[in-house]
Amino acid sequence: MLASNNHFLSTPIEYLKGVGPQRGELLRKELSLNTYADILTFYPNRYMDRTQFTKITDLQNEGDYVQIKGKITYSEIIGEGRGKRLVSTFKDDTGVIELVWFQGINWIEKVVANGGNYIVFGKLSRFNQFWNIMHPEMEKIETESTETMNSFYPVYPSTEKLKARGITGKIMVKMVQALFVQLQPYHIVENLPANILTESNLMSKYQAVRNIHFPANNSELQQATFRLKFEELFIHQIGICKLKLNLSHIPGFLFFKVGDYFNEFYKHHLPFELTEDQKKVLREIRLDTQTGNQMNRLLQGDVGSGKTIVALLCMLLALDNGFQACLMAPTEILAQQHFAGIRDLLAPLGIQVGYLSGKVKIKERREVLKGLANGDIQIVIGTHALLEDPVVFFNIGLVIIDEQHRFGVAQRAKMWKKNSKPPHILVMTATPIPRTLAMTSYGDLDVSVIEHLPPGRKPISTIHRTELYRAKVMDFIRSEVDKGRQAYIVYPLIDESEKVDYENLEAGYEQVKQFFPAHKYNIAKVHGKQDAETRESNMNGFVKGKAQIMVATTVIEVGVNVPNASVMLIESAERFGLSQLHQLRGRVGRGADKSYCILLTSDKISAVGRERMSTMVNETSGFAISEKDLELRGPGEIDGTRQSGAADLKIADIIKDVGLMELTRNKAIQLLQSDPNLQTPQNENLRNFLLSRKDKEVWSKIS
Repeated sequence: MLASNNHFLSTPIEYLKGVGPQRGELLRKELSLNTYADILTFYPNRYMDRTQFTKITDLQNEGDYVQIKGKITYSEIIGEGRGKRLVSTFKDDTGVIELVWFQGINWIEKVVANGGNYIVFGKLSRFNQFWNIMHPEMEKIETESTETMNSFYPVYPSTEKLKARGITGKIMVKMVQALFVQLQPYHIVENLPANILTESNLMSKYQAVRNIHFPANNSELQQATFRLKFEELFIHQIGICKLKLNLSHIPGFLFFKVGDYFNEFYKHHLPFELTEDQKKVLREIRLDTQTGNQMNRLLQGDVGSGKTIVALLCMLLALDNGFQACLMAPTEILAQQHFAGIRDLLAPLGIQVGYLSGKVKIKERREVLKGLANGDIQIVIGTHALLEDPVVFFNIGLVIIDEQHRFGVAQRAKMWKKNSKPPHILVMTATPIPRTLAMTSYGDLDVSVIEHLPPGRKPISTIHRTELYRAKVMDFIRSEVDKGRQAYIVYPLIDESEKVDYENLEAGYEQVKQFFPAHKYNIAKVHGKQDAETRESNMNGFVKGKAQIMVATTVIEVGVNVPNASVMLIESAERFGLSQLHQLRGRVGRGADKSYCILLTSDKISAVGRERMSTMVNETSGFAISEKDLELRGPGEIDGTRQSGAADLKIADIIKDVGLMELTRNKAIQLLQSDPNLQTPQNENLRNFLLSRKDKEVWSKIS
């Protein structure tokens, strides 16, 4: 996020003193450092405070990160093959600790062979009651006077290959120091307007860049960190808020009245009274569709919160104003369930509801396409098939996309071209989006939230058990089934085409049959490799109660509604993310009976896996779970189609810096309200910087 008024920062990295062609090529491949500008934004991942050390005798907790100053007294290579390791004895004036390496042994051995004084940093662990640090960061102390001018000494991210080629932490520091010898204040252009710098009490960009690499004290480091995080998040929010501003000016259809369809259904056919949250969302959507601009709204609500009935009422609003509406779902199962439910609810009103998917037979497909083109079909429900070019609408005014994270941005954009003006877009998700992602990846959408579940939903008891308890778990499921209830047994799925997943399911199915013999129990099997007819037949058998147990992959994650199902057993639960576990748990607890979700894992799972299980057992709120999921997995692993921008941040953290993100978002909104296209002189540098990134942002639309 640096700009320059000359070509200095664009200089290739190999021209820097101490780098050269060979090191330059290695730094390109390993760390993506191509130019001087890349070096300046290659921030330290921590700092050695040369005034703070822990004595070995004071070491306390396994897992603590510690910094120790001492001497290597002995080293040896132990073991062979995968168990081969280098072990060094490291001591200070109070005790001894072991340093252990499993990788890069040959290079490390050369470095530590002659002993010497070092500062080591790493995570404490214990083996045979003896302290050790595996793969520590190390810095050799030549003499006390040459350690560094400041107590804060930068430590940069590295790789084993760089270390093996002799590019140590000290070499990295010297490389950055060499750049600062040449760097002048005029090389770095200030992107932020002067009034924002003053209002937010920010140091200059040049000061911040110097102090992030070589701070004299903790105060300088904190100010520099805040300054650079502020700019990074502010630039990100300016792009998002500008996109939202552009979208808000797209002409849309007017839904100016609430007519007979809506009123008749609301007064006489609504299956239950709406909650206050549902009414609030309907009011927000009504206001959107009366502005004359296209609506782009995200509706998020927990599993079972009642989003579908809101969607149905919105479609009736479209019909009352002379438009067609469609609802698009990511799977055939979910789309068919929506179709059956909505068709039955609207039957008394005489509304024509069509269904379209890739599995619809040619003759029926032609009838649906004809009905959509001439307007006979007022509402259509389907899958990705609705995006195809042959699907032509008479007058589509509203598009609702369920489980929107399953659809790419480009796919959704195809629906815009289905009428003379883009139809209103309502996207729905039962995977609650963390506040941080709502402000970043979804910041271009208006957000509605159904926070509370309808009254009467009983809490689901969630239990974690290991493989040792499998027999008892199966006994419990049998007791529930014998009471007339039903159960899901779900196996993890990475990819429908992966043979191992299919084999796991088949082996699991055979195992379940041993616990539930065929003469007494009927077991349905559902997975993505089945043909649609078999899958639907097996699914319907379970829905209608003909099968007491469904063994399935995650194809049943969304949409399946079986009120009689009271148990959800998730096999190898440690392989699932938190949000997916919560989605699966939401398949039960839909009827009058007490329901249970059992998380079955192997006996040994990782610390993160254990934390996931604990979160599921103790937390019922989908919103709290989504925040924890983001914390554990990081933004890049969740909903990757939209999160790329959020994951590209170099210094800010969208999880830890949510307060700063809110501040920069408010500043960005204020700025764009007063100067939407950044035309004023004080915003010129910001505008030029954003235009230089027009391949990534929306600023190419500025004239």
